[in-house]
Amino acid sequence: MAIFVFGSNMAGRHGKGAALYAKKHFGAEQGVGEGPTGSAYAIPTKGKKLERLEWTEIEPALERFVQYARDNPNEVFHLTPVGTGLAGHSMEMLRDSLKRIGLPNNVLLTASWINDG
Repeated sequence: MAIFVFGSNMAGRHGKGAALYAKKHFGAEQGVGEGPTGSAYAIPTKGKKLERLEWTEIEPALERFVQYARDNPNEVFHLTPVGTGLAGHSMEMLRDSLKRIGLPNNVLLTASWINDG
């Protein structure tokens, strides 16, 4: 089964962007701001009041996601460029973090990475 990985807010309000797509197409549940939800995985990039999180707050959530993917090798995760849309961080920051963390083979990048950088 494919798991859609998207940027969320800590309140779990999936009203825009990839979060809305995750809610409509992958069963992401309202109120779940981080972790597995439906056939999706939420990575918080905004706070409970929808404020932008600093990259130093996002990166540990990325690490938790990568560990979750490693712990679930039979799943395939489709990672969107989390934190680079509505949260406004750069693709370079995301790429640098993922290079440092290291992605397991069961994490694939979505097509949205192509146009963003």
